[in-house]
Amino acid sequence: MMKSDCKSLAEELLASYTTSDETSFAYVSARDRWPVILTGAIDDIHRAISTCKDEEKVADGKTIVEGLTKLKYELQHNRSLTPLVDDGRPDVADYNRELAALHSPTWFNVPWLYAECYLYRRMSTFFALSTHWRSYDVFARQKLSTFISSRPAVLELAAKYKMLITQLQNDTPTTQTPEEIEDAEKLLFTEMCEICLWGNATDLSLLTALTYDDIQKLQGADARKAQEKNILVNHLPEAYRTLKAAQTANPKGERRLDIVLDNAGFELFVDLILAGYLLAAGLATQIVLHPKSIPWFVSDVLPADFASLLNALADPRALYSTPSDSHSGTDRAPAPISDQEVAELSFLFNHWSTLHQEGQLTIRPNLFWTSGGSYWRLPLSAPALYEDLKGSELVIFKGDLNYRKLTGDAMWPTTVPFSTAIGSMGPGSGIRTLALRTCKADTVVGLTKGEDERLKGMEGGGGDTGARKWAWSGKWAVIQYCDGKA
Repeated sequence: MMKSDCKSLAEELLASYTTSDETSFAYVSARDRWPVILTGAIDDIHRAISTCKDEEKVADGKTIVEGLTKLKYELQHNRSLTPLVDDGRPDVADYNRELAALHSPTWFNVPWLYAECYLYRRMSTFFALSTHWRSYDVFARQKLSTFISSRPAVLELAAKYKMLITQLQNDTPTTQTPEEIEDAEKLLFTEMCEICLWGNATDLSLLTALTYDDIQKLQGADARKAQEKNILVNHLPEAYRTLKAAQTANPKGERRLDIVLDNAGFELFVDLILAGYLLAAGLATQIVLHPKSIPWFVSDVLPADFASLLNALADPRALYSTPSDSHSGTDRAPAPISDQEVAELSFLFNHWSTLHQEGQLTIRPNLFWTSGGSYWRLPLSAPALYEDLKGSELVIFKGDLNYRKLTGDAMWPTTVPFSTAIGSMGPGSGIRTLALRTCKADTVVGLTKGEDERLKGMEGGGGDTGARKWAWSGKWAVIQYCDGKA
């Protein structure tokens, strides 16, 4: 069971971003993004109610709408955050204890990381306390719609994946020298990880106005090549050496790799692409996926999203014959997919299903991932999870929120080393960490001297306003590694 009595010492000593800071994305998030997200949730429940014939369920749903509407009012009118109602989950006490320590903060003057986590945790109480909506994911409709809109990139990657896995499984003969093979393996590992990195270019909590065509332009091989220059720090060579060394030292034994997931939909799809490749290439023998336990930050992966993705791939014609919300209001009907595309998607379904059935690909949720604080608290707050992660060769943390939690969402100088900023997850922790993060918030570490200033000086970068606007859009990325076992 998770327990947390107080902040870590580092959190007490370091200033974090707050929603009162006009130069921070926290300020924009609280005033602009969060009300839109709540409105979308309210609209989703209304939509679900409109097709429901069960009067009790309709009444239950209306109660949830009332709760969400009240929360939105409190947020927009800068009311104080109120203690969470006990919904039976063990993390309520931790959230309320921390809220009390903040002395009844208001929405527009509260630590950003806690407030955003509190927002989604409070939303979840409305569903947990209901009778008919306890397992309902208010964001599921958006997740599916965005995955359908990612069709071109899905089909492109499915074709490449089938070809790659078939080659790896057949151990195709080659005339390449060992050095050439090694270079090719490094390049392939890099390509797969970079696909995984840019997969969260469609983070749903940030997409409030993108069209179907806009989403497509964020994905695909040409886009990835153009984005390579935007990776400000790239520690993939170190991560590859770690996995290769483990493979060499223990070729027949078990070697586990963990992925702390971020977004569902297309990003979960590319996470599974990476997982399947690592297993087929022998760089790992088991992949453990860590999803969230409750609907979280709009698009984060729940265990049900894994099943939903596999079910969608099991019947791709049905998936792509249904117009997504991105098509609504247009005369554009989805084109049917070809027999070859069906075969390639079916290959993915069969391969991933087999890996899951055989225990090579497992799912392991934990309440810690939806706690209100940083990952610096892991050793004390979730000691069993901490010890479990030590058994992994490498733990990959996906996305912006995981990065913010790794670094405490603190106002670090951008030149502070990543290994320092991740605190108790750093050197001596017994955990090897690899962060794959497209920047969508202020906290960034591990940059070279002068880089932050250079990026601020670019158009839209923030200039002399004091705001690090270049780090808000997802255009720039970091891939950072720390060997906590060294």
